[in-house]
Amino acid sequence: MKLFFKAVFLLLLTTNLQAQEDLKDWYHKDPSSGVMGSSVDKTYSNLLKGMTSETVIVAIIDSGVDIEHEDLAGNIWVNLDEIPDNGIDDDKNGYIDDVNGWNFIGGPDGKNVGPDTYEVTRLYGKYKHKFENAKPELLNKKDKKKYEEFLVWKEEVEKQRNSAESALEQVSNIEATIKAALDGLKNALADKSLDFSLENINSIESDDQLIAIAQKISGDFLPGSDITTLAGLRESIASEIDSDKKRQQDKLEYAYNPDFNPRKTIVKDNYRNSTEKYYGNNDVEGPDALHGTHVAGIVGAVRNNDLGMNGVADNVLIMSVRTVPDGDERDKDVANAIRYAVDNGASIINMSFGKGYSWTKDVVDDAVRYAEKHDVLLVHAAGNSAQNNDITGNFPNDKYRKPKGFWFWKKKKAKTWIEVGALSYNTGEQSVAPFSNYGTNNVDIFAPGMKIYSTLPDDKYRYLQGTSMAAPVVAGAAAVLRSYFPKLKAEQVKKILMKSTESLDFNVTQPGSEDGADLVPFKSLSKSGGVLSLTKAVKMAKMTKGKKKIKTKKKGSA
Repeated sequence: MKLFFKAVFLLLLTTNLQAQEDLKDWYHKDPSSGVMGSSVDKTYSNLLKGMTSETVIVAIIDSGVDIEHEDLAGNIWVNLDEIPDNGIDDDKNGYIDDVNGWNFIGGPDGKNVGPDTYEVTRLYGKYKHKFENAKPELLNKKDKKKYEEFLVWKEEVEKQRNSAESALEQVSNIEATIKAALDGLKNALADKSLDFSLENINSIESDDQLIAIAQKISGDFLPGSDITTLAGLRESIASEIDSDKKRQQDKLEYAYNPDFNPRKTIVKDNYRNSTEKYYGNNDVEGPDALHGTHVAGIVGAVRNNDLGMNGVADNVLIMSVRTVPDGDERDKDVANAIRYAVDNGASIINMSFGKGYSWTKDVVDDAVRYAEKHDVLLVHAAGNSAQNNDITGNFPNDKYRKPKGFWFWKKKKAKTWIEVGALSYNTGEQSVAPFSNYGTNNVDIFAPGMKIYSTLPDDKYRYLQGTSMAAPVVAGAAAVLRSYFPKLKAEQVKKILMKSTESLDFNVTQPGSEDGADLVPFKSLSKSGGVLSLTKAVKMAKMTKGKKKIKTKKKGSA
């Protein structure tokens, strides 16, 4: 019962918030309004009014973006050096017909990876044949260390599979109970000649536990909904149950199945060659662009066009680099996506994804170095496991596994990387989103990430939540700075965002604490100790001398 009603609760939370129009754009509001927004609207009306700006390209490395969305189409990046759909690599960058970006999890025949495994499953599967029946005492030192890692991976995969099987059984039991409860409700209404309505349902007096369950379900689903019949209620509940079933079934068939590998049959690259670059296709939307489209809208939905919502940045082009499947992204693809974005003019890259393990971190590290060298800001979501990133693995990250350089000056961290935790629309002790990861050393800043309204495929809009939503708020703010203050280098933009935060000088509920009982100083949850404030950032930018040299265009040049 717990699994189902948790889904119901989240659905109701979204429905209730949707009824509060004043919270639809809460993350754009100033803290003086009563919510901890990022002061976006105030910045435009008070500080940027009348100022000129330059167009900034923001790459969205994600599940794909609906580039035809009514509120995004006007801000989609176009590769002007590529002739659409002619099957020729016109700009000779290695990617044929990459007009709006690239898809690194697609195949040469146009097919796309949908579901994929988690990284822990891949690691377990990679070493299963070697260590499944190994005798530890006979292993050399190097293999013994890898064997110990293997046991951790094996335990996690088997635990998750067992959990999914138990959850499926639990959901099936819940489904049977709810069916019986609604059948009982149907009979009770008929016996009393009552029409279907919440008032009539609640008027039924009965000692039957199934009737009580039906009344509880009706009380949860009917207020604020358009459900007017018992059949409609059944259909709505069935949809929620089917969603829960699919979530668990996908874990068994795909996410935690070491024998599942869509890579061979779809992408057809040489996966063993982690430096291979030229594979994929130009389908930048893919089969499920919900997540990426939502992220893109937060950054750059067209402002003030009387449609849907406003993006944070007003002079921005969105480049879609599809890299994230329904499962864990692969390091090879992430590295190539970063390099592609850098090579094609992105000055900011948003990465709203993450995982607990890394297959080839060095490859991603090299791509991060490449972005840093080319003055590109990388904005990354801290994760939604309510964990301390200072003590728990979260990949990719800004730490270089193998620092390079002279022994006395080795770069250990990327200076143009910013890690983002999520804020709630609630205030006081509940200011931090309960799911957000945190870390005094490994999370840089917090931004709105709970119940964020943004674009969805097919000209739709919805509230979603996660650090995935907080990161693009920061990416959008960074785009504003790079647009209105083009001489600022990526490292300067990061420092400004970090130093101009709004301080919360009080205790908040620590994410993941038992029953929300643990209170900690908000400033202890991140390196900056504060939350994003675009107003303060712009004020600081106005007082900062940019270090970037702007090349003066010759007369007659484009």
